[in-house]
Amino acid sequence: MIRDISSQQSLSVRRMESPRVVDGDPNEAMETAIDLSEPVFLKSEIYTDDRGWSLMNQLQGVLCPEGQVNYSIQYPGVIKAWHRHEFQTDFWLCLNGHLKAGIYRESDETAWASVIGEKRPGILVIPPTLWHGATTVGPTSAGLLYYVTRAYNPALPDEERRSAESISGFPWNIQHR
Repeated sequence: MIRDISSQQSLSVRRMESPRVVDGDPNEAMETAIDLSEPVFLKSEIYTDDRGWSLMNQLQGVLCPEGQVNYSIQYPGVIKAWHRHEFQTDFWLCLNGHLKAGIYRESDETAWASVIGEKRPGILVIPPTLWHGATTVGPTSAGLLYYVTRAYNPALPDEERRSAESISGFPWNIQHR
């Protein structure tokens, strides 16, 4: 059973940042994220020609037999937050539309926000124990391809959840800069 801890004490954001942008491959990005206990963003290169465009080799080096590939559509106006995992690392790639990803580290009340999607392709790597979630940005649904390093086990899920409002100070709304 997934542990819902929404009824526990509310948390708050003390510091907001953007995820560190890294070069290299997804495996190096995962190692950096785990070592720093923070999310990292690995930019993707778009390959284009007169036939269209593509993203290639997005999860090379991180796929393993224990992992699982998923695809999720999120409707406009929906906030899917917050949850965290004790063991698994998440790799998020928004293929259609745009998502505002939120990540929160409870130990020092640091939060990260990043818009990912069609106009900002790349992989957002979220290491274990960080709270995370997303909201759709814009008027269209967003499609998230995500890989997790441990397949979902309904008998013993590696997941804790809390409500979107339970971490005060995170800007799920649109921010004008």
